[in-house]
Amino acid sequence: MTVPDSSAEAGAGLPPNPAAAEIGLTEGSNRQSGLFGRGLLYVVVFSFQTLAATIVSPVLAHLIGPEEFGRLASAIALYQLLSVLCVLGLDQALVIQRAEDGDSRSARSLIAISFALTTAVVLVTALTSPLWSEAFGFTSSSSLLVATFLWTGPGAAVQVMLSMLLSEDRLKVFTVVSAISAIGGQLVGVLLLVLVSRDATTYAWGGVASQFAAMAIGIVITRPRPRGLLDLRLARRALTLGAPLAVGAIAAFVLNAGDRIVIQRLLGPAEVGRYQVAYTVGYVVVLLMVFVSQAWTPRFAAIRDREERLALAETARNELYRLLLPLVLGISLGAPLALRVFAPASFAPETLTLVVFLVAVSAFPVAASGASGRELITLRRGRSIAAVACIAAVVNIGLNLLLVPRFGIEGSAAATVLAFGLTALLQARCLPRSPRWPRTSGRMALAILGCCLFAAVTTQLPQTSGWIIARMVLGLACVPWLLHRLRIARNPPPEIASAPGAESSTADALPSGRPTEG
Repeated sequence: MTVPDSSAEAGAGLPPNPAAAEIGLTEGSNRQSGLFGRGLLYVVVFSFQTLAATIVSPVLAHLIGPEEFGRLASAIALYQLLSVLCVLGLDQALVIQRAEDGDSRSARSLIAISFALTTAVVLVTALTSPLWSEAFGFTSSSSLLVATFLWTGPGAAVQVMLSMLLSEDRLKVFTVVSAISAIGGQLVGVLLLVLVSRDATTYAWGGVASQFAAMAIGIVITRPRPRGLLDLRLARRALTLGAPLAVGAIAAFVLNAGDRIVIQRLLGPAEVGRYQVAYTVGYVVVLLMVFVSQAWTPRFAAIRDREERLALAETARNELYRLLLPLVLGISLGAPLALRVFAPASFAPETLTLVVFLVAVSAFPVAASGASGRELITLRRGRSIAAVACIAAVVNIGLNLLLVPRFGIEGSAAATVLAFGLTALLQARCLPRSPRWPRTSGRMALAILGCCLFAAVTTQLPQTSGWIIARMVLGLACVPWLLHRLRIARNPPPEIASAPGAESSTADALPSGRPTEG
């Protein structure tokens, strides 16, 4: 299926990136090493919020109780939805604009445009809150709702400025702003709970404080360009790419949440809880692939020659597959112990290993769709991404309605794998036919299939103490395998490093008007 898109393609016959020449990049630099070296450091930083949330969530549940925890969950869901509407894909449009320009002038203008858009969205949402707030479980005068609005504005601004820092490859500053935004709010929130009052609103004000602090630092560093507000052509071009990406993000949100809605309707809240626990354990691998795609987008966008970009995309995708082999197998082997740590006996954790395996396997199609998605964004084909995401979301809900009544939550996990696989397939079909998007080799496909089959077999092993220990030993044995593959990816053999897809100019150190940091 090919979804028409009228936007111009990138990377065909374009002049070399001037900023790349300015900082002395040569064809001998190693793009692949940049992706799996410095590029993965950004993945670690992206993981801050997930790691902090994993640690803080049980503390919150203990401090504020189930009712207030539920109110906080509703506020976070509203924050996530409003953030998509505020940013409207301008974070991705900024990355592509800067890669095309080779400097930060227009990108700084886009930051100012995003500030104006965020302010407008938050104001309109706040003024109309009496019309919709009750549907989200709030009253129009709720102090938690006010905190959520004040949380959203600077949070969306920080997201756009982080994209700027990522595209400039300013790792140290990126880490500082990310840490304040992602971790600071949770730490301040917990401190306020202990010192002031134990309710959801008090915790939310911690997020407000940290986001405003991160925004202030980001403004000083990125220097938004207010005159860019008058550049209507730039704004229109950015929104032509960004708005469809926002639609795709909302559709992806539906894809991820649709299974819980169906399970709630057909099987009840208890099964939703069991599914959520297993999903969280398996989804760790999927999240890593999502973070990889975010971190790598500027590096691929900076490569102007499309054939070189596709060659590197194939190499990087295959290396990700090789890294996923020990990751997926290790998660599947360690699932029985992890489930017993995160879930009480009433959740019957011994019956959830198959769900963990199926969700973890989704990382393979997510890695594939991440590669094709980066190319579509670089080509400014946002409409294609939005269309595919909407189709996948609808198919996911349909598969859940079909499979859950017969197979329970395992059917829902299988629907997740199939929906992510459909996303990867359709995105690849949306790419231009020439040069042809590289397909996965038969040898690689067999390796993935063999790993998945072996991991699937392990889910049927007995779950006595002895077997769990044996599985953990095998799971830990995957760690040196993973590290070995990572070393190879970061330091490819000479024959690989000298191949067209591994030669580098801009992906190893991104175009910037100043020396890279960190």
